[in-house]
Amino acid sequence: MPLPRVPAVTETKPALRARMLALRAALDPALGHALAQHLLAANIIPAHAVIAGYIPLKGEIDILPLLHALHERGHPLCLPETPPRGHPLIFRAWAPHVPLTTGRFGTRHPLTEQLTPAIILTPLVAFDEAGNRLGFGAGYYDRTFARHPAALRIGIAYGAQQVPLVPTGEHDLPLHFIATEKRTQRL
Repeated sequence: MPLPRVPAVTETKPALRARMLALRAALDPALGHALAQHLLAANIIPAHAVIAGYIPLKGEIDILPLLHALHERGHPLCLPETPPRGHPLIFRAWAPHVPLTTGRFGTRHPLTEQLTPAIILTPLVAFDEAGNRLGFGAGYYDRTFARHPAALRIGIAYGAQQVPLVPTGEHDLPLHFIATEKRTQRL
């Protein structure tokens, strides 16, 4: 029996990252409203699960509509604090009224108690249908996934960020789901 064909890696991670960041910058963050509708309709988030979100950076799809809807449904939320390189993210309790401070790389997080997430919403630069993801390259989310192996990993992106194949390394952990403005899909 012949082996299935696997697409060849045609771009390095840095080249793919540069191309996808340029593509993402041209997309409309307001498509986050449609993403929220698709993810909530998928019924994959258990009641009262602690959910790690993030405050979107420039060019990322806006997940604030999703975070507000989850808060209204009674989910405890947390946002990541970015520690020094080489460490996993720290998740701090957050609700829409809680003030934020600016952290590393322009991220924003509250100065509140730490929480352990059951679900980690993960910003993406690119993704493929196998659940492989490309981020900014510092390894924060991979270290975080390793620290929280039972957490459901949901990638957050525009549908246009899907590529045939994301180059992976030995420490790259795949996503369980992808949520875009077009659909929510198990990977």
